[in-house]
Amino acid sequence: MKKSIIYSTIISALFLTACNDSKHTEVATSQQTANKHTANTTENSNNTQTQNKVTLAQLYQQATKALFSKRELSASVYGLPVQDVGVYYADKMENYSPASEKKLRQSLLNINKEIAKTPLSNNSATAKTTKEVMLSLTRYFAGNPNFSIGYIDTWMGLSPFIINQINGPLISTVRIMQTDQKIISEKDAQDYLARLSQFDQLIDSIAAKVNSDAAQNWLPPKIILQGALRYLHSFTKPEPSKHALVTSFAKRVNKITELSDQKKQQLIAQATDKVANIVYPAYKKITQVTEQLLPKARTEAGIWAQPNGDKFYQDAIHELGDSDLTAEQIHQLGLSEVARINKQMDTILKAQGYTKGSVGERMVALNEEPRFLYADSPAGRAQLLKDVNGYIAQITAKMPTAFKATPKYKVEVRPYPVEIQDGAPGGEYNSPSIDGSKPGIYWINLRDMKANPKFGLKTLTYHEAIPGHHWQIALNLEQADMPFLRRIAPYNAYAEGWALYAERVAAEMGMYKNDPFGNLGRLQGEMFRAVRLVVDTGLHYKHWTREQAIDYMAAQTGSAKSDVIAEIERYMTWPGQALGYKLGMLKILSLRKHAKEVLGDKFDLGEFHDVVLLGGAVPMKVLEENINQWIASKNK
Repeated sequence: MKKSIIYSTIISALFLTACNDSKHTEVATSQQTANKHTANTTENSNNTQTQNKVTLAQLYQQATKALFSKRELSASVYGLPVQDVGVYYADKMENYSPASEKKLRQSLLNINKEIAKTPLSNNSATAKTTKEVMLSLTRYFAGNPNFSIGYIDTWMGLSPFIINQINGPLISTVRIMQTDQKIISEKDAQDYLARLSQFDQLIDSIAAKVNSDAAQNWLPPKIILQGALRYLHSFTKPEPSKHALVTSFAKRVNKITELSDQKKQQLIAQATDKVANIVYPAYKKITQVTEQLLPKARTEAGIWAQPNGDKFYQDAIHELGDSDLTAEQIHQLGLSEVARINKQMDTILKAQGYTKGSVGERMVALNEEPRFLYADSPAGRAQLLKDVNGYIAQITAKMPTAFKATPKYKVEVRPYPVEIQDGAPGGEYNSPSIDGSKPGIYWINLRDMKANPKFGLKTLTYHEAIPGHHWQIALNLEQADMPFLRRIAPYNAYAEGWALYAERVAAEMGMYKNDPFGNLGRLQGEMFRAVRLVVDTGLHYKHWTREQAIDYMAAQTGSAKSDVIAEIERYMTWPGQALGYKLGMLKILSLRKHAKEVLGDKFDLGEFHDVVLLGGAVPMKVLEENINQWIASKNK
């Protein structure tokens, strides 16, 4: 009873906040009109402010330069123009030393303060929103000023462990160079070689950072370092000429028609030499650093065990969960959501003749049935990828029934590289480049085919691709009148909340019609996210062990054990990130419910989705303001 009361209180709070009057009174007459005037958000420098004062537009540009001049690889991901970064970056490597990290964080905090005290040149709703979001983003990318540990990630802000099994520069740098660094000319090839030449400097900066953190008694969990070591040991196993850093380079160089065959071979030989004599020694060096740190690493799984770890977690709840709820409230909300979804899954299972055992046990049994599994073979993997592409094509054809705006960017499905798949999640999405030369990429993990049952594949695809991450991120990226940081804003609760909401919308669009097992897979996916509320707070607030979290998640979701282990170790590495999915989804659903109740017959689902998506990724309180402005404009 106590849990139900707490749950009802939290759900009411999530909904009632959607009913509050917006503090912004200026309303565009329609979303289309608002989009036409988004130029106001950039605070054009030729406005009424005096020439000697820095305008908000200039501060927004400074924030972009401050971040991407220190995150040159991320600039390559987006294909940023040089003027937006401030330096030619394609041949430069990132620096994660304590001094460099401190400089990055301080510069963003300084810009944050300048934005706060710089007045708006007009009081339009869009200008106010942009200032509010840019204040939030500069704080997000600066990290918590009370913590000098970890590193700034262009996706999740302050990430606590620079060496881990799932992300960080040791992993992302290599993947970006393989996938995102443009090589269509000899100059591009030389830039790639220049970056290979700097791997020793990159590794030295990472070693300096992890040692600095350790000196502050900030020590990763032992299991996280063990996972990182598996990756590091496998990284240097191939012959240099067969390493992905060489083979991916060779594939692209061989397509440059302006180069002679002799020149191509010279460039490939140089890449091989640099991998053998710079990259491999550097990775062996950081492997030794990690091995030396391992005996000191923590046995505790949660961030609470770190110095001031409870404060770090509460900040993560605010930044990544976009919530003012306490960890205890979130934990109880998770338990209640698990119970609710469990009942829905039980109903479907019984209707299909599965009556014995708990829902989790029945899902485990379902996952063993050959009819739901792809063969653990090249042919099985190829069939899975074919089916995923088919699901994308099917839902793309139906998108006009619930959406108006359509992104111009394409999406491509790719399996994770084998060398990183053990620590990678089940699926992931990477943004397209601005110019569209690189599509959005939906990565899918094929390490364990039992972790990809056919009844769950639709839902994963809707989450990562359409109408989930690709649809949202691609549409956000197209908003050229917004400051660039707004176009790529990685608000976790907004982005992951949207992707989980997208799974629900796909069901409402009829994508699971006459497919009860597919709908069961959707509910299993939602159960997964509800369980995350429980295990994330369990690990980082209630002092659960890794094994407790694994046992709970496996019992409730019935997912493959390999998937559950990878998930729990992910939450250990990223405190608070797992909270954004369910918290964000609940908020979007509450805003939609409120809009329907107020507007009645005037409510248009496609327009609602445009308001959510075309305003860019924003904190949830800003999304609420945007929805309330839209409601007011419709009621005029």
